Amino acid sequence: MKAIAVRPGTPGSVHLREIPKPSLEEIPAGRGVLVRVLKVGVDATDKEINEALYGKAPDGDDYLVIGHESFGLVEAVGSSVRDVKPGDYVTATVRRPGGSIYDLIGTNDMTSEETYFERGINLRHGFMTEYFVDDAAYIVKIPPGLKHWHVLAEPMSVVAKAIEQAYEAQRRLKVWRPERAFVMGAGQIGLLATLALRLRGLEVFTIARSRPPQLKAEISGQLGARYVSTQEISVHDLAREVGRPDLIIEATGHSGVAFEAMEVLALNGAAVWTSVTGGQRRSDVPSDKINLEFVLGNKILLGSVNGNRHHFEQGIRDMALGEVTYPGVIQRLLTHPVDGLDNFQEMMRLLVDEKSALKVFVNVAEA
Repeated sequence: MKAIAVRPGTPGSVHLREIPKPSLEEIPAGRGVLVRVLKVGVDATDKEINEALYGKAPDGDDYLVIGHESFGLVEAVGSSVRDVKPGDYVTATVRRPGGSIYDLIGTNDMTSEETYFERGINLRHGFMTEYFVDDAAYIVKIPPGLKHWHVLAEPMSVVAKAIEQAYEAQRRLKVWRPERAFVMGAGQIGLLATLALRLRGLEVFTIARSRPPQLKAEISGQLGARYVSTQEISVHDLAREVGRPDLIIEATGHSGVAFEAMEVLALNGAAVWTSVTGGQRRSDVPSDKINLEFVLGNKILLGSVNGNRHHFEQGIRDMALGEVTYPGVIQRLLTHPVDGLDNFQEMMRLLVDEKSALKVFVNVAEA
């Protein structure tokens, strides 16, 4: 069967290749689920893996099948599988367990081991192919009424985890009722975070570089948030104008912005970084000022990566509520479809060069 892969460590190595079709027997104890892939999303992670900034092939292979945002249809299940059946729409989690206590209790996304396993990213093949098989523990159903959101389930799980982690950490305060949030970045994670925070009743400012009018500003406004261009007002001036944010979700992919945002966080506030930055950028930051204000202000900074099954399920619940609260809005993120795995070069061109692309995804097969 066809797959899109890279040779880790070799920049610009994305290519189409033939790989064996998987079978249920690869998963022990009758726990296998065979999925026919319908769509796969790509994002900055795939771009940076193709640039050889990170990513490793599974042991024994010199290639890595990319794609960690899956959407497909169950074709067959093992004898022990009860949660899903043939014909179900599904997605799959990304992290796979190592040996730490966190991995053993199903929170693979919180592993304490230096070596981690992520499908399509590190040491495990991804979903950019015609079929995949996995243990039922990592397969998550998507209701038929949400199938038009398809590849957004994985990024929505990232958002669900980031927000949950902030609230969980803030239990230290006994009472924490955030009123204002800054979402740094208006890509897929930023706009999905805008949605999730609006659903929780927060006043949200979605902050990005580009000036309106354009699609991301329209989507932000339709979600009841205020879109802010940093070309028109700085983050510092915005905080002086509207007040400091109780919560910051950073999703720009730019480490300099992440550090800048720390400077405006409110007392007792929480900042969550979700960007994965694989480059070598260096920034000059007012480290004494940040250190002083974080200590005296009891502020916290969290890093959050991936999501486990619980976060996928929470993200899907947010998707359902978001669809009835803001019907048709989030689907506008799905801007640039590519038909067929054979068109992988167009997929990568859009991902790298098309500035208007909010979400690039590949239509692998019809349902």
